Amino acid sequence: MVDPDSRRRSFHTTRWSLVLATGGDDEERTRALEELCGIYWTPVYAFFRRRGEGEESARDLTQGLFAQLIAKGDFAKADPVRGRFRAYLKTCARHFAINQHEADTAEKRGGGAPTVSLDPFAGDEEWDIEPTDTLTPEQAFERQFAQALLSVVLDRLAEEFGARGRRAQFDGLRCYLEVDGGPGFATSAAALGMSEGAVKVTVHRMRERFRELLVAEVRQTLADPEDAADEVDQLLAALR
Repeated sequence: MVDPDSRRRSFHTTRWSLVLATGGDDEERTRALEELCGIYWTPVYAFFRRRGEGEESARDLTQGLFAQLIAKGDFAKADPVRGRFRAYLKTCARHFAINQHEADTAEKRGGGAPTVSLDPFAGDEEWDIEPTDTLTPEQAFERQFAQALLSVVLDRLAEEFGARGRRAQFDGLRCYLEVDGGPGFATSAAALGMSEGAVKVTVHRMRERFRELLVAEVRQTLADPEDAADEVDQLLAALR
């Protein structure tokens, strides 16, 4: 007989709640935090760039922040924003920028923290397409956080189609998952050798699966998965 409390605990164990549970002081929790940091490197980089930092300085600050977060394992504070990794990370970036304002070198910024296995150049390409004349640092962070999450979801959906030998079909129809919605179905049907009806059905199923994967990934950034719907709404609003 399955213990219902055990099932409930399993459902509520997300990457972020796992980190929060003990302050991230063992291998599993550290790995969960490193995964989150790896995915959301770009939002922090964008935040520092919008504060006026150059490319190298923004990379150093981003690397230093994540190294510090992983090293200190201090996540169990009574902090109202700690329930959502997005809010927690944005607050940490803001405080880190202030605290490191007078740092002279990348070594000082790192503060002797262990090296983090993240790509320090990951943010440049995304940053180049940002409307840098209008976004505040906080808005740049929110937008890039949402884009990073959507990128993860699209990659996973592409992998699912690829596993069924339908990657070309996914590539031809992924435009319907984007904000502008893509061309008319007849255009894609002709390009892919499908009927217009088949394209409509496939796109409908893609959108449903995309939403499922999106909610699942959002839950990984929350202490309470029940907040997923609200978090999705806030992330999508950041892209508008």
